[in-house]
Amino acid sequence: MAIEITHVRLSSGTPDHEHITDCKWKSLSDGSVKTSSKATLVDWIDNENGKAYVGSGSQRVNVGTVHPQGGTPYLRTYADGEWTNNLLALPRF
Repeated sequence: MAIEITHVRLSSGTPDHEHITDCKWKSLSDGSVKTSSKATLVDWIDNENGKAYVGSGSQRVNVGTVHPQGGTPYLRTYADGEWTNNLLALPRF
């Protein structure tokens, strides 16, 4: 299954990737809209071969996971060989 992340929720503090707590997403197979925690999506991408994206068509970028040493894994977009900030540009919910 593949999903498009459409919105993010951030905890208080600096608005950066580490503070994303939840994501609202749309299934690319059936169009259903759901919400999942960051931990759930990290696990799904890492262990269940889940595919997540931000944007669509030629503007679509992959969502990957970052595992900082001594820190909590988080989500971040990856395009053209570079980590990008597309998730932080999404609307909040």
